[in-house]
Amino acid sequence: METRPTTSRSLDAYYHINGDTFEKQYKEVLSGYRRWNEYSHADEWLIFPENVGKRLCIDETSISDGELYTIVSNPEARGREGSLVALVKGVSSNDVIDTLKLIPEDKRSVVEEVTMDLSNSMNLIIRRCFPKAKRTIDRFHVQKLTCDALQEMRIAHRWDAIQADTDAKEEAKEKGEDYQPTTFANGDTQKQLLARSRYLLFKSMDKWTESQKERAAILFDIYPDIKEAYSLTHSLRMIFNKNTVKDAARMSLARWYDKVDNSGFKSFNVIAGTLYEHYDEVLNFFTNRATNAFAESFNAKIKQFRAQLRGVIDIKFFFFRLSKLYA
Repeated sequence: METRPTTSRSLDAYYHINGDTFEKQYKEVLSGYRRWNEYSHADEWLIFPENVGKRLCIDETSISDGELYTIVSNPEARGREGSLVALVKGVSSNDVIDTLKLIPEDKRSVVEEVTMDLSNSMNLIIRRCFPKAKRTIDRFHVQKLTCDALQEMRIAHRWDAIQADTDAKEEAKEKGEDYQPTTFANGDTQKQLLARSRYLLFKSMDKWTESQKERAAILFDIYPDIKEAYSLTHSLRMIFNKNTVKDAARMSLARWYDKVDNSGFKSFNVIAGTLYEHYDEVLNFFTNRATNAFAESFNAKIKQFRAQLRGVIDIKFFFFRLSKLYA
């Protein structure tokens, strides 16, 4: 059963106590916070070597005032005690490497795989600290790049449509005529078509509703470049969904690169170049189909805990409580 963090103020109504007073007593006396072995450096780094497992996740998150921290977690703990392996202030590869090397080498050598995003600094951290581990780039970060490129194309067309609509209104006004925008068969104007197509472009065709199918048909007929970009995005998604063998995935990605090259889309060519730079790490996904989803989920737990506390005033005390829950 998952532990739900409790705040001192939440005990007011149940035990008829002063929550503020109890919070101070808990922090200064009952919790053992001031006697915590990690107190002197807790706002800079924390490590828990006993939580190292065969597979780890590494990611960054903002905890307080936009300050970024690098977090290493163990997905085998499933978000419970033993999940937190290391927490380091900042995203500097040198700082994170120096901290992680405080974990005994025999512990670090048992790590077989680490999942990460497309960050070069994360790649370097893993190579230096977990030399025996396979580095696997999260598929969802890769897919997000293509989705972002597709949405940027839609947004560019929408701005053009807004400008054309504004110009048409001004022209009608000068002529003393009523302005009536053109509507398509589904009732959308051009601006509405581009605005309302946002969500359907994130989904596979087989998950479209009937109205989305109608809207997509109109959109693709008017904007063939969006249709081609959607096809490239969907093709990459299918490579990750359907390929189960690394060699087959390698061939599928090679064909996808050819399609991107033929499309002439600058943004997709940049994405293809990024994937090529991290080719081995991307392909490692097809060995165990490991993703960084746990890291994202763990980050969400931390932010939820922060929200329950209504923000972070004392960062050391926040990390103290975090370690009690997840380390």
